[in-house]
Amino acid sequence: MLPHERIGDAIARANAAGRTGLVPFITAGYPDPGRFTETLRAVAEVGDVVELGVPFSDPMADGMTIQRSSFAAIGNGVTLGWIFEQLDTLVDALGGAIDTPLVMMSYLNPLLSFGYDALAARALETGVCGFIVPDLPYEESGEIRSALEAKDVGLIQLVTPATPEDRLKTLAGASRGFLYAVTVTGITGGADGLPADLADYLDRVGAVSALPVCAGFGIRTASDVSSVGRHAAGAIVGSALVEVLENGGDPAAWLRGLRG
Repeated sequence: MLPHERIGDAIARANAAGRTGLVPFITAGYPDPGRFTETLRAVAEVGDVVELGVPFSDPMADGMTIQRSSFAAIGNGVTLGWIFEQLDTLVDALGGAIDTPLVMMSYLNPLLSFGYDALAARALETGVCGFIVPDLPYEESGEIRSALEAKDVGLIQLVTPATPEDRLKTLAGASRGFLYAVTVTGITGGADGLPADLADYLDRVGAVSALPVCAGFGIRTASDVSSVGRHAAGAIVGSALVEVLENGGDPAAWLRGLRG
């Protein structure tokens, strides 16, 4: 199975087992770089796909929780190269990359600085199956998409409630792994709950996507996961999980609680 296909397959297997696919997000190296691989293993035991955030100095799509985690990780020396090196240790220890598909969420600049061909090669070596790049418009994504697809690594597209129908179809067709449905036209970590018209929006996205649709932003509780799961294949949980880590909680136990 190709790397990007592993992402959708993991979500589909969760659905076949009668549950919503769970995609937990963690900021790589937060809160303690020395425990990164331990934290990743714990989260990967429960999550169907794990989204790894690459710390960035200007995370414009993220709320204060993920901003804090990003700044702290940068202050502790976490870089994209460091993350790959830590993933190498998992490969060496396990005789193969971690079983749960990994997706990296990064703003464009760290990826551009790393080099797209090197990025794709290192992703393949370390079990990273796809990338989410929130500040990269589809029209400007050809170069990185070509480099990733040469290694069968996916570029996951994001849509929002404001995405026009024609563009929605374009992004759905271009996405790999899953289609990321942002639930609100805002930043991560909102405390106002999920929007009232979420069901109609997710149904509209699902109608044009051949891939699983995973919803993210504002998902914090088991009830949220259940609500999303009635209209989407997966739920992405970010800020609430980062808060658990920030407060010294057990991420695996908390994630199990989301499954109700």
